[in-house]
Amino acid sequence: MSDRLRLVLASFLMLFTELLLIRWLGASIVFLSYFSNFVLLGSFLGIGIGFLRARSNVDLFRVAPVVMAFFVAFVLKFPVVIDRSGSTLVFFGSLAQRGLPMWVMLPIVFSAVAMIMACIAQGVARLFSRFEPLEAYRLDILGSVLGIAAFSLLSFLGTPPVVWASVLAIVFVLVLEGRPAPLPAFALAAVVVMFAAASHGGFTTWSPYYKITVAPISAEGHPGYLVSVNGIPHQTILDATEKVRLEPAYGLPYTWAPNNPLRNVLIIGAGTGSDVAIALNAGAQHVDAVEIDPKLLQLGRDLHPDHPYQDPRVTAIVNDGRAFLERTTTTYDLILFALPDSLTLVSGQSALRLESYLFTREAMQSAAAHLSPGGSFAMYNYYREDW
Repeated sequence: MSDRLRLVLASFLMLFTELLLIRWLGASIVFLSYFSNFVLLGSFLGIGIGFLRARSNVDLFRVAPVVMAFFVAFVLKFPVVIDRSGSTLVFFGSLAQRGLPMWVMLPIVFSAVAMIMACIAQGVARLFSRFEPLEAYRLDILGSVLGIAAFSLLSFLGTPPVVWASVLAIVFVLVLEGRPAPLPAFALAAVVVMFAAASHGGFTTWSPYYKITVAPISAEGHPGYLVSVNGIPHQTILDATEKVRLEPAYGLPYTWAPNNPLRNVLIIGAGTGSDVAIALNAGAQHVDAVEIDPKLLQLGRDLHPDHPYQDPRVTAIVNDGRAFLERTTTTYDLILFALPDSLTLVSGQSALRLESYLFTREAMQSAAAHLSPGGSFAMYNYYREDW
């Protein structure tokens, strides 16, 4: 393989690994759903260290799979998820979680990410030194963009981590000059196997946004499912009557506007379909159900006992809620913002979440503009406390 192609692949590997760590760790350690820039900063530090050690006699690149294998094993052994067993859980306050405390886990994560990225970056830096600076930088940018694009595509397709790890292992072997030593080769295989094993045991799937796990539950004899995303309890799938009985807020948009004809209803944040089923039970003649996450919508099709998405009165739409409001010309008797809660940050450099674009004055004005004469607008959020 030419050095040019090897540098492109090494840069691909560096950015691909960084994104893999950000996405996978955010799904395994609940703190990182809110502090994803922690992994980003660790990556920056590691890449800088790797380039500073470009001329070192110690080849860190070959050690990268070993460090990563130990780190993956550690995270799988000590994941941090929300514990919903208590009644005092408030997501925006202190987290009641199962796993190692934040002050233990975050320094370990930061250090391990920096070590992994330093090892990979040293391999990139050594290839850098074989070219003129501008030529090296051009090849590096090309590989980096390809790595970002490849990981974005795999995320969009909903592939599990075992696919990401397999791509990582293949590219690492291609970049490596000479055959891998037994220990790094074994470590690469171990990483792939651990990711594959972690995908089993209960129903787990990956959407473009989250790791989604589904567990059966029974609410006072009524079977249903608990849906968690990135280790955080997110939705329950129950039949509409039981849902309203257990959580009366779901029925208030209908009891507080009893004369609403409900000829056309818009539900933004339709999720697995409970709000849709409740609207149908209340007499809705047609429902546009907008949900940004295609996997959550598919779970509703597969698991909801009322089968709301199979009802001919329902049109399911995979789209961002505000984008749908801005483009549709339809008017509605009821527009409902139904817990459009992303539970994670949009960007590691800010406190923005998906709903930060929906809970705005402009979004409310857009909703009002799409109401029929005498129509109703409702929205609610849920912090597991009466207040």
